Amino acid sequence: MVKLRLKRMGAKQRPSYRIVAAESSSPRDGRFIEQVGFYDPLTDPATVTLNEDRVRHWLSVGAQPSDTVRSILRRQGIIEDTGSPYPAKTATA
Repeated sequence: MVKLRLKRMGAKQRPSYRIVAAESSSPRDGRFIEQVGFYDPLTDPATVTLNEDRVRHWLSVGAQPSDTVRSILRRQGIIEDTGSPYPAKTATA
């Protein structure tokens, strides 16, 4: 399965991240399919640069964002905020 997740870059104690589309079995900083954005949490406010067309493409073909990337995409307005990060419970008979 393809996931949208963070790839750590930068120096020791000075992290910055690339937002990448990667196979879920690949290591965190290993091989990826495509870089779709950049995230720097150390600036105030945090710097986020996204290629929205490619992010939307990967989401449309079934890529699953990690929790952190989902939060970034919500703040950028690419995906709607559903309120709870957990699926709704359904009543069983």
